[in-house]
Amino acid sequence: MKAPLPDNEIERLAALYSLDILDSPPEKDFDDIVALAASVCEAPVAMVSLVDADRQWAKASTGAAPAGSALAETARDVSFCAHAILSRDLLIVPDAREDARFADNPSVTAEGGVRFYAGAPLMTTDGFALGTLCVLDTVPRRLDNEQQQAMRALARQVTAQLELRRYAFALANTTARLQELERRKDDLAGLVGGELRSSLRLMSSYLDRLGDTGFHDAELAELVGRATSAHVRGFRDLIGHLTSMADAGLGGDSLHMRTCDLTRVTQRAVEAVRPIAASKHIWILNQAGGPSLPIIADPVRLEQVLTHLLFAAVKYTPEGGRVRVGTEMESGPTVRLDDMDLPDGLRPDLFPHLYYGAIANPADVPGPDRGLAVAKRILDAHHATVALSDRPGDGTSLHVVFPYAEAAPAEVIRDLAVA
Repeated sequence: MKAPLPDNEIERLAALYSLDILDSPPEKDFDDIVALAASVCEAPVAMVSLVDADRQWAKASTGAAPAGSALAETARDVSFCAHAILSRDLLIVPDAREDARFADNPSVTAEGGVRFYAGAPLMTTDGFALGTLCVLDTVPRRLDNEQQQAMRALARQVTAQLELRRYAFALANTTARLQELERRKDDLAGLVGGELRSSLRLMSSYLDRLGDTGFHDAELAELVGRATSAHVRGFRDLIGHLTSMADAGLGGDSLHMRTCDLTRVTQRAVEAVRPIAASKHIWILNQAGGPSLPIIADPVRLEQVLTHLLFAAVKYTPEGGRVRVGTEMESGPTVRLDDMDLPDGLRPDLFPHLYYGAIANPADVPGPDRGLAVAKRILDAHHATVALSDRPGDGTSLHVVFPYAEAAPAEVIRDLAVA
């Protein structure tokens, strides 16, 4: 059965295309997520699938395609994920042959075809379902509650990665525009301080005399006309420069900064990652329950960044490991993440990924840990300082220090109430 179109299909496709992700090369960040989904759900196939206007395209996949189906690209008419994006929650199909929507699907009717499907929609912060994180099997089955929670959490991680990359790209463009404007500033300063000022002084003199006496001075009017004509381009450049300065960073993909509580944002990030950690039997010790720490930030993007840092800690920690998260006041409001060594001597593998992926590698250079580089760029836009250490016996420690919010008390109270 062909899935109906979502009510917001035009807007949904616009949101998908704005990410510039379709037909892009494979990336380790997404490959790791599908590998973890397959492991958690004990499924032979897992995919990050994006639903285009007439096709389903896989950004990442693991396992071999069941008979009668393809992993890389599928017509939307026979796509399971086209049905999954109609809901905001996990779609579970225990036995596709017993489900009227899929019983006649070629990928189901084929010998050795799909029997089980579970897809968690990739919901953007604006409420658009871009596709799914899904798992498939060739035998009927179900997911337990822990597996379902892990799938939802992993799907949120996919969406956060996609959105953070768009914001990092927008920030890079804004930075480049501001640098270009800075280079032009000296030229425009000379124009304003010299030729344009003389022209404006001449125009002011003529208009003052005309207003005071009502007398039209033809000779002075001619000089004003010549000066105005000669410097129209200069006036236009000045206006364009000022407009560009006003517009820089004010696009739809700019960060929406306001006062928020770092402690509360960190707590939400911990809860978002906890189901993934539980699936690997990793214990997250949440010490982010202290007093409010007001900062100026985009709470949505900051939560996505902290979630990704925690996800990286979980991903690179051996099963049975421990991750400690806390907020405190150091030189400013601080998030502390400790990926601790295990008693039997096993060590987390987080440090090299954080160092080479986030600190030593710019976000616009593709690499195996590009998501961490993107997270670092968003933190840079928040004027946060990142400190990283690694000691045998203690593990890897990451400290992210933010400037303290400077706002009127009434504004702080209002913003913290909704943070």
